[in-house]
Amino acid sequence: MAIREAFGPGEGTLSFAGSGSERPAGSIDQPKPLSELPRLARDTTSESPWPVSVLSQKYHDAVARWPGAWVEGQIVEINTRRAGSAYLTVRDNFEDISISVMGFRAFATKARDFHQGDRVVIHGKPDLWTKQTRLSFMADDIRRVGTGDLKEQIEQLRRQLKGEGLFDADNKIALPEFPERIGLICAPQARAEGDVITNARLRWPTIEFSVVHAHVQGPQCPPEVVAAIERLDADPAVDVIIVARGGGSFEDLLGFSDEAVVRATAACKTPIVSAIGHEDDWTLIDLAADLRASTPTDAAKRVVPDLIEQEGMVEEARLRIGARIQALVENETRLIEGYANRPSLTQPLTMLDKPQRFVDDAQVRLDISLRRIVDDASLTVEKLQSSLTALSPQSTLNRGYAVVQTADGAVASDATAIADGAEIKITLKRGALEATKTTTVEPGN
Repeated sequence: MAIREAFGPGEGTLSFAGSGSERPAGSIDQPKPLSELPRLARDTTSESPWPVSVLSQKYHDAVARWPGAWVEGQIVEINTRRAGSAYLTVRDNFEDISISVMGFRAFATKARDFHQGDRVVIHGKPDLWTKQTRLSFMADDIRRVGTGDLKEQIEQLRRQLKGEGLFDADNKIALPEFPERIGLICAPQARAEGDVITNARLRWPTIEFSVVHAHVQGPQCPPEVVAAIERLDADPAVDVIIVARGGGSFEDLLGFSDEAVVRATAACKTPIVSAIGHEDDWTLIDLAADLRASTPTDAAKRVVPDLIEQEGMVEEARLRIGARIQALVENETRLIEGYANRPSLTQPLTMLDKPQRFVDDAQVRLDISLRRIVDDASLTVEKLQSSLTALSPQSTLNRGYAVVQTADGAVASDATAIADGAEIKITLKRGALEATKTTTVEPGN
């Protein structure tokens, strides 16, 4: 209605105060005064057009007369980083239609309490930015719709599944180091499919793919993704599965936070990689997957090894092995040369020098020891001989004494014990006498 009023009666053309006058086509030296421009839109011609600024201003004036309104939708983007201002993209709850919303001061303060995915009602007025003739919704109030918004529902489901252990690290399966076939789940003719296949084959040219197409948004997304996961998981030729989708709004990615999809992902026996949206996008399948990639391209790079890198690692290992073998050979060669240059091999008789010196030294020590033993024994014998000589009867005889023996050879020590007329033997210093006892002489007579 406001547009019709702005364009005026009749043909719905814009009206403008002032008399119409012709303007030469292509004249851009100086803008015409407003009074010289056509008053109505139907009065404009190719020779006398309205400047864009005039048309934009007319739009602005028309929109400014529109009344304020309350609108309902879901926040798909929100930016409150700059103090005193807030910028939102609000999407219809059922249709794929969105609107840009901005607000300042009090509205920006309220908007800081909201997040992506919240369902809200917003009050404001349409506004047109004349510099780019861009229509937006200038908001002054925002309120949350109920308590069961989608983001809260997803958070409740996350807590429930986490409590069941579906996101535990113990359930994660390591990706194969050198996969031969990748199972890829994506939308038909999706850019994500080309990104994954192209980047994977650039890194590992021999890799093969089993591609299963499925809806990646909308009500058909969860059952088709679950069926695709189960199909690829049952294929023994598939070594790893990638679930890929390009970027999108929060609502576009809701299918990958569906409970059935998350449970199918957690139950998958084949390692599964989630590559949903961009790096900042998160869905519940990312928590259940064995690996979360920031983008489909990142998934391709993380699932397969880099051929050039692997060749470099092989070459580096080969060089290290060659260097180790060379060092081992050189070390053993030095040992052999050392052994070969030893005097024991160049002059084998030198091997006897040390034992010979040992024998010679032992002989000298043995000779000295034996001489010492003999000397000690000789000295002992001399001492014993001297003692024996001093104690022998001969020594007594040498001093002038004599030994008297009876006929049976017994030494006589008592004169009375020998009968008179008995034969006796008297031993002197030199020689002996045989005599006959005649009388016994008493001591002192």
